[in-house]
Amino acid sequence: MSSLSRELVFLILQFLDEEKFKEAVHKLEQESGFYFNLKYFEEEVHNGNWDEVERYLSGFTKVDDNRYSMKIFFEIRKQKYLESLDKHDRSKAVDILVKDLKVFASFNEELFKEITHLLTLENFRENEQLSKYGDTKSARAIMLLELKKLIEANPLFREKLQFPNLKSSRLRTLINQSLNWQHQLCKNPRPNPDIKTLFVDHSCGQQNGAHVPPPINNPLLGTMPKPGGFPPLGAHGPFQPTGVPAPLAGWMSNPSTITHPAVSGATIGLNAATSQSPLLKHPRASTGNPSVDYQSADSDHISKRTRPHGISNEVNLPVNIMAATYPGQNHNQLMYNSDDLPKTVARTLIQGSNIMSMDFHPIQQTVLLVGTDIGDIALWDVGSRERLVLKNFKVWEISQCSASLQTSLVKEPGVSVNRIIWCPDGSLFGVAYSRHIIQIYSFNGGDDLKHHLEIDAHVGGVNDLAFSLPNKQLSVITCGDDKTIKVWDAIHGTLQFTFEGHEAAVYSVCPHYKENIQFIFSTALDGKIKAWLYDNQGSRVDYDAPGHWCTTMAYSADGTRLFSCGTSKEGDSYIVEWNESEGAVKRTYQGFRKRSMGVVQFDTTKNRFLAAGDEFVIKFWDMDNVNLLTTIDAEGGLQASPRIRFNKEGTLLAVSTNEGGIKILCNSDGLRLLRALENRSYDSSKNVSESLTKPIISPMPSVAATTSTGMVPSMPISAMNGETRSLVDVKPRIIDESMDKSKIWKLTEINEPAQCRSLRLGDNLRSSKISRLIYTNSGIALLALASNAIHMLWKWPRSDRNSIGKATTNVSPQMWQPPSGIMMTNDIVDINSEEAVSCFALSKNDSYVMSASGGKISLFNMMTFKTMTTFMPSPPAATFLAFHPQDNNIIAIGMDDSTIQIYNVRVDEVKSKLRGHSKKITGLAFSNVLNVLVSSGADSQLFVWGTDGWEKQKNRFLQIPAGRTPATVSETRVQFHQDQMHFLAVHETQLAIYETMKLECVKQWVCRESSPSISHATFSCDSQLVYASFTDASICIFNASNLRLRCRINPAAYSPANFSTSVYPLVIAAHPTEPSQFAIGLTDGAVHVMEPLESEGKWGVPQPSENGSASSMSTATPAGNSGSDQPQR
Repeated sequence: MSSLSRELVFLILQFLDEEKFKEAVHKLEQESGFYFNLKYFEEEVHNGNWDEVERYLSGFTKVDDNRYSMKIFFEIRKQKYLESLDKHDRSKAVDILVKDLKVFASFNEELFKEITHLLTLENFRENEQLSKYGDTKSARAIMLLELKKLIEANPLFREKLQFPNLKSSRLRTLINQSLNWQHQLCKNPRPNPDIKTLFVDHSCGQQNGAHVPPPINNPLLGTMPKPGGFPPLGAHGPFQPTGVPAPLAGWMSNPSTITHPAVSGATIGLNAATSQSPLLKHPRASTGNPSVDYQSADSDHISKRTRPHGISNEVNLPVNIMAATYPGQNHNQLMYNSDDLPKTVARTLIQGSNIMSMDFHPIQQTVLLVGTDIGDIALWDVGSRERLVLKNFKVWEISQCSASLQTSLVKEPGVSVNRIIWCPDGSLFGVAYSRHIIQIYSFNGGDDLKHHLEIDAHVGGVNDLAFSLPNKQLSVITCGDDKTIKVWDAIHGTLQFTFEGHEAAVYSVCPHYKENIQFIFSTALDGKIKAWLYDNQGSRVDYDAPGHWCTTMAYSADGTRLFSCGTSKEGDSYIVEWNESEGAVKRTYQGFRKRSMGVVQFDTTKNRFLAAGDEFVIKFWDMDNVNLLTTIDAEGGLQASPRIRFNKEGTLLAVSTNEGGIKILCNSDGLRLLRALENRSYDSSKNVSESLTKPIISPMPSVAATTSTGMVPSMPISAMNGETRSLVDVKPRIIDESMDKSKIWKLTEINEPAQCRSLRLGDNLRSSKISRLIYTNSGIALLALASNAIHMLWKWPRSDRNSIGKATTNVSPQMWQPPSGIMMTNDIVDINSEEAVSCFALSKNDSYVMSASGGKISLFNMMTFKTMTTFMPSPPAATFLAFHPQDNNIIAIGMDDSTIQIYNVRVDEVKSKLRGHSKKITGLAFSNVLNVLVSSGADSQLFVWGTDGWEKQKNRFLQIPAGRTPATVSETRVQFHQDQMHFLAVHETQLAIYETMKLECVKQWVCRESSPSISHATFSCDSQLVYASFTDASICIFNASNLRLRCRINPAAYSPANFSTSVYPLVIAAHPTEPSQFAIGLTDGAVHVMEPLESEGKWGVPQPSENGSASSMSTATPAGNSGSDQPQR
């Protein structure tokens, strides 16, 4: 079929939809195979119309077309089968098994047998892999998430998920144009022609005095659509010059490209699919209409979906690798209601000065940035109510600033924060001040901030700041009183673009992208909205904002809907949604009083709700309803127009108060999040006792942070029940700033079992030393590998005391074995197991483990303990294993001959062999952000390898402390920080944190010459702590941000009285979701799980730092020193 014929089909589809021929629309979609209507497909799946689902799919793919198609059909038929079993309709289940599922038996006979076995069970949930299967509705919703990812990854659906961007009634328009042209060619045209048919060309009859009539506007055909209201925007470049006389497609008419994570189940499996919704960068908003609004240029279905990069291929092995979890969540946007709004006041934080701007960290959902009207910035952990950092305004390099800034600071030193905001990955944040400059800080977790950039950006105030990624390079966008917008390189601070054209001070900027089009909206104090590309071609848009004064703009989280909030000089406030295809206001939200008492701030959340601070309350709207949804006064005390900010998930809302404070509101999910983090705060009695010597939240701010009366702002006081309240009428206690903080802080020493929670895990085997130890990714089990090549798996049972079966010291786990009684034992033929190096790697969904103990590498099924396959016989022997984060087929295997083999499991082939180390490989770690592999060896070297071509990028020797001679063969382990930019290197002499790409040591902690050696160390799951074990059986806990010791656990706290001095932890593992829990494996074969007391909630107290911030990670401590002035081992 020609391209024009294909386009005609799209026009017919649009016409049928406009005429409400719904069945015909979907029939044509299926028969033509040109457009796969995901919205219709979702509706049919949700309704369980399985015959229609498969019929519709059949127009685009067949079950055996490729592995994606096979997986799509398998998931649908498996769900249909499970629903029949759930209804106890055995005959129908058998029919589905024979007619629909048997086709997959030839691809995986074991799986088909397992599916068949479900018929013999009274409830298929007795099968452990399906034990978390929810109800039918939630199961369909979770399956649908998987299906959508498979469809978008399937090459057969490429270019079929996007409907062309058509103006409404395009076919009618073409017919009108044709009739007008025919009418103009009439020999005797009539003024009001009567069009009665389209089957033949139009022709007017003979008439005297005929003249050319005006264009036809026949009621049958409807009116021709009006052109849009903005200059044309091209499809590439990203914009065409303004003078191109093409019809307007809208401001930016195509929604953002949606990129999904790697498909989790490219092979078929019995298990229920895991909901991956938190990983979706841009979840699609649903209008609730199963049909497609073809005429709407900004409809969410028009989103162009290119095939995601890095789709993982399945491991081509007879093993079930799909995650076995069925959380009862429905991510359909239609399920949102007002109960999803954060309404409950959970925290009250006292900053001490008026809040001007706030922003939650994009990853660490409880970390809040705050900027104030006296130039202070603060970093809060709202979970623990702890102010991690407080910094007063200070110009870093006054000599580098302009003369006008230096003069203005001398005349009037007062400075306010206008904007504070995180960059997209949370590694940097920017502060825009009311005087000329912006400052960019780097954030390394916890309280570790360091100066990154200071830019004298504008003449006068810098009114707004934002981050963007044009050409995949991080940039900072600023605007100011000098009527300009500027774009700066976020790494080096060089000026890239200056946009001029506003005739008043620029108030706000809003960068965004639509597919390959990167652009910036800006608003000025004269009410003008302009749009700019990253070029020097001037503004593409010039429009008036409601209110004609202070206006800010924001997109919904999925990038498909644009809103603005503005206040006029008279106090009239407006929140509106824009129709991007027309450049006009789509809807105006109601609910503002006639005169707002300040500039109204707003925010969006969940792709569904709007919120604004006005009249001492927070007002909420549903995006699809102009009427006010509800208001919340947050128990009073709010500003007239409070500042507000949602966290990324919409579970928390920060709101500014009258007394220089912040209230944290939460919904039920937010409340659970805060309760989970409650253990990280001080217990109430400890707070009360320590309040005599230091403030609860942080050291008091300097003189600049005092109130206008000279009094120090009030701080929160913890009551005996642990509740934190702001008692502003209590006279504050003046803290002696000259007090030596090092004398106040004391290292937490744990010497007795009563000072922590410890659980020794029982075993039925007389095992030798524990060589490897890891929690399962679900956090409900612990897997150990002993030096005798035997694996041991402990699982925590569900009970009244442990309803979700998570790992805990409160309940003893059971050593688990399958009914067959077999053990997972590595190949050790002709191997001295006590001398062999053990290693293993667990799949992300806990379904299988690859392991070696000096012999062949074995692949075990974690459900049955069966050995699925073995490969790579020694020598050389494998010494470390690591899965590629984007491709389960690729495994990096460190060998004892000093090489690293990049092995493709699916084709059973070594794709590359990396050489550089001189001794055996002892550590491997992938960064899925930097696309590198870091390796470490017994030669004390670190290497960085690029994963695209497996080329060596950098290498460096560890800095061995003076006076320390490591063992001849000394292991070095590596592990990436949560930011994927830094990694931890663990050696018997030291802990060190490296910046990966430069391979520079930014922090180091070393053992003194006479001290015991480090046996192992690991980050906590949130990368805030480092747990380290030593050869004297002690365990030390460090702040990860600065490697300062905060707690030491001596062996008497967890070991029996007759504990041998030769026994010590050989390996340490951190729980995947509980930051304060870890496990240790000892040289005598014992395994212990450790947690702090519930009353303490955390391991020790971090050392206080000057001005509330930790020392930066800019330079490494010289080898031989401790890295801090703390007590040493």
